[in-house]
Amino acid sequence: MGRNIQKKRYLLLPFLIFYAIGVRIRNLLFDCGLLSSQQYPIAVICVGNLTVGGSGKTPFVEYLIRLLEKKYRVGVLSRGYKRKTSGYVLADEKSTSAEIGDECCQIKHKYPQITVAVDGNRRRGIHNLMALPEDTRPQVILLDDAFQHRYVQPSLSILITEYNHLYYKDKLLPVGRLREPIGSVRRANIVIVSKCDHLLTSIDSRIIQNEMNLKPHQPPFFCGISYLPFKGVFPEAHNPYKLPELQEDDRILLLTGIATPSLLIEEMKKHTKYIKVMSFADHHAFNKKDVQKIKTELQKIEPGNRLIVCTEKDAARIRNNPHFPEEWRKLMYYVPIEIDFLFNKSKLLDEIILRHIDTIENSKILQR
Repeated sequence: MGRNIQKKRYLLLPFLIFYAIGVRIRNLLFDCGLLSSQQYPIAVICVGNLTVGGSGKTPFVEYLIRLLEKKYRVGVLSRGYKRKTSGYVLADEKSTSAEIGDECCQIKHKYPQITVAVDGNRRRGIHNLMALPEDTRPQVILLDDAFQHRYVQPSLSILITEYNHLYYKDKLLPVGRLREPIGSVRRANIVIVSKCDHLLTSIDSRIIQNEMNLKPHQPPFFCGISYLPFKGVFPEAHNPYKLPELQEDDRILLLTGIATPSLLIEEMKKHTKYIKVMSFADHHAFNKKDVQKIKTELQKIEPGNRLIVCTEKDAARIRNNPHFPEEWRKLMYYVPIEIDFLFNKSKLLDEIILRHIDTIENSKILQR
Protein backbone atom coordinates (compact mmCIF):
# COMPACT_ATOMS: atom_id res chain seq x y z
CA MET A 1 0.00 0.00 0.00
CA GLY A 2 2.80 2.42 0.99
CA ARG A 3 4.68 1.66 -2.24
CA ASN A 4 1.58 2.46 -4.31
CA ILE A 5 1.22 5.82 -2.58
CA GLN A 6 4.87 6.64 -3.17
CA LYS A 7 4.51 5.62 -6.82
CA LYS A 8 1.49 7.90 -7.27
CA ARG A 9 3.36 10.78 -5.68
CA TYR A 10 6.30 10.17 -7.99
CA LEU A 11 3.99 10.26 -11.02
CA LEU A 12 2.44 13.51 -9.81
CA LEU A 13 5.81 15.18 -9.28
CA PRO A 14 5.92 16.94 -12.71
CA PHE A 15 2.47 18.46 -12.04
CA LEU A 16 3.63 19.61 -8.60
CA ILE A 17 6.63 21.37 -10.17
CA PHE A 18 4.49 23.22 -12.72
CA TYR A 19 1.94 24.13 -10.03
CA ALA A 20 4.68 25.39 -7.69
CA ILE A 21 6.23 27.55 -10.42
CA GLY A 22 2.84 29.03 -11.31
CA VAL A 23 1.95 29.87 -7.69
CA ARG A 24 5.36 31.38 -6.97
CA ILE A 25 5.25 33.56 -10.09
CA ARG A 26 1.76 34.79 -9.20
CA ASN A 27 2.79 35.66 -5.63
CA LEU A 28 5.94 37.36 -6.92
CA LEU A 29 3.87 39.56 -9.25
CA PHE A 30 1.75 40.69 -6.29
CA ASP A 31 4.78 41.17 -4.04
CA CYS A 32 6.48 43.33 -6.68
CA GLY A 33 3.34 45.35 -7.35
CA LEU A 34 2.94 44.22 -10.98
CA LEU A 35 -0.42 42.84 -9.90
CA SER A 36 -2.24 45.23 -7.59
CA SER A 37 -3.92 44.57 -4.25
CA GLN A 38 -6.63 47.07 -3.40
CA GLN A 39 -6.88 48.53 0.10
CA TYR A 40 -10.06 49.90 1.70
CA PRO A 41 -10.80 52.61 4.28
CA ILE A 42 -12.53 50.16 6.65
CA ALA A 43 -11.41 47.08 8.53
CA VAL A 44 -11.29 44.10 6.16
CA ILE A 45 -10.40 40.93 8.05
CA CYS A 46 -9.42 37.92 5.96
CA VAL A 47 -9.93 34.42 7.38
CA GLY A 48 -8.26 31.75 5.27
CA ASN A 49 -5.86 28.84 5.11
CA LEU A 50 -3.07 27.39 3.00
CA THR A 51 -4.75 24.05 2.31
CA VAL A 52 -7.81 22.75 0.52
CA GLY A 53 -10.49 21.17 2.68
CA GLY A 54 -12.03 22.18 5.96
CA SER A 55 -9.81 23.72 8.61
CA GLY A 56 -12.48 25.35 10.76
CA LYS A 57 -12.83 28.73 9.04
CA THR A 58 -16.60 29.07 9.41
CA PRO A 59 -16.70 28.51 13.21
CA PHE A 60 -13.97 31.12 13.54
CA VAL A 61 -15.87 33.60 11.34
CA GLU A 62 -18.85 33.04 13.65
CA TYR A 63 -16.60 33.69 16.64
CA LEU A 64 -15.62 37.04 15.11
CA ILE A 65 -19.27 37.87 14.46
CA ARG A 66 -20.15 37.32 18.12
CA LEU A 67 -17.14 39.40 19.18
CA LEU A 68 -17.81 42.33 16.86
CA GLU A 69 -21.56 42.60 16.36
CA LYS A 70 -22.14 44.32 19.73
CA LYS A 71 -20.04 47.30 18.65
CA TYR A 72 -19.92 47.31 14.85
CA ARG A 73 -22.09 46.62 11.82
CA VAL A 74 -20.56 43.39 10.51
CA GLY A 75 -20.57 42.11 6.95
CA VAL A 76 -19.46 38.67 5.77
CA LEU A 77 -18.30 38.22 2.19
CA SER A 78 -17.61 34.80 0.69
CA ARG A 79 -17.49 33.32 -2.78
CA GLY A 80 -20.42 31.05 -1.83
CA TYR A 81 -18.78 27.74 -2.64
CA LYS A 82 -20.94 25.35 -4.72
CA ARG A 83 -23.86 27.77 -5.01
CA LYS A 84 -25.91 27.65 -8.19
CA THR A 85 -25.99 31.42 -8.69
CA SER A 86 -23.29 33.69 -10.08
CA GLY A 87 -22.03 37.19 -9.49
CA TYR A 88 -22.91 39.28 -6.45
CA VAL A 89 -25.80 38.13 -4.26
CA LEU A 90 -26.87 39.89 -1.06
CA ALA A 91 -28.42 37.33 1.29
CA ASP A 92 -31.66 37.69 3.19
CA GLU A 93 -33.53 35.45 5.64
CA LYS A 94 -35.08 33.47 2.77
CA SER A 95 -31.80 32.76 0.95
CA THR A 96 -31.05 29.08 0.37
CA SER A 97 -27.78 27.16 0.18
CA ALA A 98 -28.31 26.86 -3.59
CA GLU A 99 -28.31 30.67 -3.83
CA ILE A 100 -25.49 31.59 -1.45
CA GLY A 101 -23.72 28.34 -0.48
CA ASP A 102 -24.17 26.24 2.65
CA GLU A 103 -21.70 28.11 4.88
CA CYS A 104 -23.17 31.54 4.16
CA CYS A 105 -26.66 30.10 4.52
CA GLN A 106 -25.66 28.74 7.93
CA ILE A 107 -24.24 32.12 9.01
CA LYS A 108 -27.28 34.10 7.83
CA HIS A 109 -29.61 31.60 9.53
CA LYS A 110 -27.78 31.98 12.87
CA TYR A 111 -27.08 35.71 12.66
CA PRO A 112 -29.90 37.27 10.60
CA GLN A 113 -29.01 40.76 11.85
CA ILE A 114 -25.67 40.90 10.04
CA THR A 115 -25.01 41.49 6.35
CA VAL A 116 -24.00 38.42 4.32
CA ALA A 117 -23.06 38.53 0.65
CA VAL A 118 -21.37 36.26 -1.88
CA ASP A 119 -19.24 37.12 -4.88
CA GLY A 120 -16.34 35.30 -6.50
CA ASN A 121 -14.90 38.74 -7.29
CA ARG A 122 -14.08 40.01 -3.80
CA ARG A 123 -13.29 43.51 -5.04
CA ARG A 124 -16.72 43.85 -6.59
CA GLY A 125 -18.31 42.30 -3.51
CA ILE A 126 -16.63 44.81 -1.18
CA HIS A 127 -17.57 47.69 -3.52
CA ASN A 128 -21.24 46.62 -3.42
CA LEU A 129 -21.22 46.24 0.37
CA MET A 130 -19.72 49.72 0.78
CA ALA A 131 -22.39 51.12 -1.54
CA LEU A 132 -25.19 49.99 0.79
CA PRO A 133 -27.21 52.66 2.65
CA GLU A 134 -25.27 54.19 5.53
CA ASP A 135 -27.42 52.64 8.24
CA THR A 136 -26.79 49.10 6.89
CA ARG A 137 -23.30 49.57 5.44
CA PRO A 138 -20.79 47.27 7.22
CA GLN A 139 -18.15 48.90 9.38
CA VAL A 140 -16.15 45.65 9.38
CA ILE A 141 -16.03 43.13 6.53
CA LEU A 142 -15.03 39.52 7.21
CA LEU A 143 -13.62 37.83 4.11
CA ASP A 144 -14.22 34.09 4.32
CA ASP A 145 -11.64 31.85 2.61
CA ALA A 146 -9.82 34.66 0.84
CA PHE A 147 -6.16 34.16 1.78
CA GLN A 148 -5.31 33.39 -1.86
CA HIS A 149 -7.50 36.23 -3.21
CA ARG A 150 -4.68 38.73 -3.34
CA TYR A 151 -6.46 41.33 -5.44
CA VAL A 152 -7.80 42.52 -2.07
CA GLN A 153 -5.33 43.73 0.57
CA PRO A 154 -6.96 42.94 3.94
CA SER A 155 -6.23 45.17 6.89
CA LEU A 156 -5.78 42.03 9.01
CA SER A 157 -5.10 38.50 7.80
CA ILE A 158 -5.85 35.44 9.94
CA LEU A 159 -4.54 32.06 8.83
CA ILE A 160 -6.09 28.86 10.17
CA THR A 161 -4.32 25.51 10.17
CA GLU A 162 -5.82 22.28 11.45
CA TYR A 163 -4.07 20.58 14.36
CA ASN A 164 -4.14 17.18 12.63
CA HIS A 165 -3.07 18.63 9.26
CA LEU A 166 -0.56 21.35 10.09
CA TYR A 167 0.48 23.26 6.99
CA TYR A 168 4.23 22.87 7.51
CA LYS A 169 3.89 19.08 7.41
CA ASP A 170 2.05 19.15 4.08
CA LYS A 171 3.05 19.34 0.41
CA LEU A 172 1.82 21.35 -2.53
CA LEU A 173 -1.02 20.18 -4.74
CA PRO A 174 -1.47 17.72 -6.32
CA VAL A 175 0.84 15.63 -4.12
CA GLY A 176 -0.43 17.20 -0.90
CA ARG A 177 -3.18 19.65 0.06
CA LEU A 178 -1.30 22.96 0.06
CA ARG A 179 -2.63 25.66 -2.23
CA GLU A 180 0.64 27.57 -2.01
CA PRO A 181 4.09 27.15 -0.43
CA ILE A 182 4.42 27.17 3.36
CA GLY A 183 6.44 30.39 3.12
CA SER A 184 3.19 32.20 2.29
CA VAL A 185 2.38 32.10 6.00
CA ARG A 186 4.44 35.31 6.20
CA ARG A 187 1.38 37.23 4.91
CA ALA A 188 -0.64 36.28 8.01
CA ASN A 189 -0.91 38.62 10.98
CA ILE A 190 -2.36 35.92 13.26
CA VAL A 191 -2.17 32.12 13.03
CA ILE A 192 -4.87 29.91 14.55
CA VAL A 193 -4.28 26.19 15.15
CA SER A 194 -7.81 24.77 15.02
CA LYS A 195 -9.50 21.54 16.13
CA CYS A 196 -6.93 20.93 18.86
CA ASP A 197 -7.27 18.18 21.42
CA HIS A 198 -8.44 19.80 24.65
CA LEU A 199 -5.71 17.82 26.45
CA LEU A 200 -3.00 19.57 24.42
CA THR A 201 -0.28 20.71 26.81
CA SER A 202 1.48 24.05 26.76
CA ILE A 203 4.73 22.21 26.03
CA ASP A 204 3.22 20.57 22.94
CA SER A 205 1.84 23.91 21.79
CA ARG A 206 5.29 25.49 22.10
CA ILE A 207 6.77 22.69 19.99
CA ILE A 208 4.23 23.41 17.26
CA GLN A 209 4.88 27.12 17.57
CA ASN A 210 8.62 26.58 17.14
CA GLU A 211 8.06 24.32 14.13
CA MET A 212 5.83 26.94 12.48
CA ASN A 213 8.78 29.33 12.69
CA LEU A 214 6.57 32.41 12.92
CA LYS A 215 7.80 35.98 13.22
CA PRO A 216 7.41 37.90 16.51
CA HIS A 217 4.50 39.90 15.05
CA GLN A 218 2.55 36.69 14.20
CA PRO A 219 1.02 35.47 17.46
CA PRO A 220 -0.28 31.87 17.37
CA PHE A 221 -3.47 30.75 19.12
CA PHE A 222 -4.75 27.25 19.78
CA CYS A 223 -8.44 26.36 19.84
CA GLY A 224 -10.65 23.29 20.13
CA ILE A 225 -14.28 22.52 19.31
CA SER A 226 -17.19 22.59 21.75
CA TYR A 227 -20.35 20.69 20.82
CA LEU A 228 -23.58 22.39 21.79
CA PRO A 229 -27.06 20.90 22.43
CA PHE A 230 -28.80 19.42 19.40
CA LYS A 231 -31.17 21.64 17.44
CA GLY A 232 -33.86 20.62 15.02
CA VAL A 233 -33.06 20.86 11.33
CA PHE A 234 -36.71 21.84 11.01
CA PRO A 235 -37.31 23.80 14.26
CA GLU A 236 -41.05 23.98 13.73
CA ALA A 237 -41.25 20.18 13.95
CA HIS A 238 -39.98 19.70 17.53
CA ASN A 239 -38.21 21.16 20.54
CA PRO A 240 -34.41 21.09 20.67
CA TYR A 241 -32.97 17.76 21.74
CA LYS A 242 -30.13 18.30 24.19
CA LEU A 243 -26.90 16.46 23.62
CA PRO A 244 -26.25 15.59 27.31
CA GLU A 245 -29.63 13.84 27.46
CA LEU A 246 -28.64 11.18 24.96
CA GLN A 247 -29.00 7.68 26.40
CA GLU A 248 -26.88 4.65 25.62
CA ASP A 249 -29.79 2.98 23.83
CA ASP A 250 -30.43 5.96 21.56
CA ARG A 251 -29.75 4.98 17.98
CA ILE A 252 -28.19 7.59 15.73
CA LEU A 253 -27.89 7.67 11.98
CA LEU A 254 -25.16 10.27 11.51
CA LEU A 255 -24.94 12.08 8.16
CA THR A 256 -21.73 13.99 7.46
CA GLY A 257 -20.97 16.07 4.40
CA ILE A 258 -17.85 17.79 5.75
CA ALA A 259 -14.14 17.43 5.07
CA THR A 260 -13.13 15.92 8.43
CA PRO A 261 -16.02 14.20 10.25
CA SER A 262 -13.83 12.15 12.61
CA LEU A 263 -14.09 14.58 15.55
CA LEU A 264 -17.88 14.62 15.40
CA ILE A 265 -18.04 10.83 15.12
CA GLU A 266 -15.88 10.45 18.22
CA GLU A 267 -18.06 12.94 20.10
CA MET A 268 -21.22 11.02 19.26
CA LYS A 269 -19.65 7.76 20.42
CA LYS A 270 -19.22 9.28 23.88
CA HIS A 271 -22.99 9.50 24.27
CA THR A 272 -24.44 6.44 22.58
CA LYS A 273 -23.20 2.94 21.86
CA TYR A 274 -25.22 2.64 18.66
CA ILE A 275 -24.21 4.91 15.80
CA LYS A 276 -24.33 4.34 12.05
CA VAL A 277 -22.26 6.80 10.02
CA MET A 278 -22.99 7.77 6.43
CA SER A 279 -20.18 10.00 5.16
CA PHE A 280 -20.46 12.12 2.05
CA ALA A 281 -18.06 14.54 0.35
CA ASP A 282 -17.61 18.06 1.70
CA HIS A 283 -20.48 20.38 0.65
CA HIS A 284 -22.34 17.36 -0.73
CA ALA A 285 -25.74 18.13 -2.25
CA PHE A 286 -28.01 15.24 -1.22
CA ASN A 287 -29.88 13.88 -4.23
CA LYS A 288 -32.76 11.45 -4.58
CA LYS A 289 -30.48 8.39 -4.64
CA ASP A 290 -28.71 9.56 -1.47
CA VAL A 291 -32.02 9.93 0.33
CA GLN A 292 -33.04 6.44 -0.76
CA LYS A 293 -29.80 5.07 0.71
CA ILE A 294 -30.47 6.96 3.93
CA LYS A 295 -33.98 5.50 4.02
CA THR A 296 -32.58 1.98 3.61
CA GLU A 297 -30.20 2.48 6.54
CA LEU A 298 -32.91 4.10 8.66
CA GLN A 299 -35.18 1.09 8.14
CA LYS A 300 -32.48 -1.12 9.64
CA ILE A 301 -32.67 0.83 12.90
CA GLU A 302 -35.29 -0.13 15.46
CA PRO A 303 -38.08 2.48 15.82
CA GLY A 304 -38.40 4.36 19.09
CA ASN A 305 -35.10 5.93 20.01
CA ARG A 306 -33.74 6.59 16.53
CA LEU A 307 -32.48 9.97 15.39
CA ILE A 308 -31.04 11.35 12.17
CA VAL A 309 -28.19 13.67 13.12
CA CYS A 310 -26.10 15.86 10.81
CA THR A 311 -23.66 18.75 10.99
CA GLU A 312 -24.81 22.35 11.02
CA LYS A 313 -23.46 22.85 7.49
CA ASP A 314 -25.40 19.80 6.28
CA ALA A 315 -28.56 21.18 7.89
CA ALA A 316 -28.23 24.34 5.76
CA ARG A 317 -28.42 22.16 2.63
CA ILE A 318 -31.08 19.76 3.90
CA ARG A 319 -33.55 22.46 4.99
CA ASN A 320 -34.56 23.32 1.43
CA ASN A 321 -33.94 19.90 -0.07
CA PRO A 322 -37.17 18.51 -1.59
CA HIS A 323 -35.99 14.88 -1.45
CA PHE A 324 -36.12 14.47 2.34
CA PRO A 325 -39.53 13.08 3.40
CA GLU A 326 -41.69 15.28 5.62
CA GLU A 327 -42.17 12.43 8.11
CA TRP A 328 -38.43 12.56 8.91
CA ARG A 329 -38.61 16.13 10.19
CA LYS A 330 -39.23 15.12 13.79
CA LEU A 331 -36.21 12.81 13.66
CA MET A 332 -33.71 15.25 12.19
CA TYR A 333 -31.25 17.23 14.32
CA TYR A 334 -27.93 18.95 13.83
CA VAL A 335 -25.05 19.56 16.22
CA PRO A 336 -23.98 23.22 16.50
CA ILE A 337 -20.35 23.86 17.31
CA GLU A 338 -18.32 26.74 18.69
CA ILE A 339 -14.59 27.18 19.06
CA ASP A 340 -12.98 27.58 22.46
CA PHE A 341 -9.44 28.79 23.01
CA LEU A 342 -6.86 26.89 24.98
CA PHE A 343 -4.56 28.36 27.64
CA ASN A 344 -6.94 31.29 28.39
CA LYS A 345 -5.81 33.20 25.30
CA SER A 346 -9.19 34.32 23.96
CA LYS A 347 -9.04 37.71 25.71
CA LEU A 348 -5.66 38.44 24.16
CA LEU A 349 -6.96 37.61 20.68
CA ASP A 350 -10.07 39.74 21.24
CA GLU A 351 -7.92 42.68 22.33
CA ILE A 352 -5.72 42.42 19.23
CA ILE A 353 -8.69 42.36 16.86
CA LEU A 354 -10.67 45.11 18.62
CA ARG A 355 -7.59 47.33 18.89
CA HIS A 356 -6.97 46.84 15.17
CA ILE A 357 -10.50 47.93 14.25
CA ASP A 358 -10.50 50.84 16.73
CA THR A 359 -7.25 52.12 15.19
CA ILE A 360 -8.84 52.18 11.73
CA GLU A 361 -12.02 53.82 13.03
CA ASN A 362 -10.04 56.47 14.94
CA SER A 363 -7.93 57.28 11.88
CA LYS A 364 -11.14 57.84 9.88
CA ILE A 365 -12.34 60.31 12.52
CA LEU A 366 -9.03 62.22 12.41
CA GLN A 367 -9.20 62.47 8.61
CA ARG A 368 -12.63 64.14 8.68
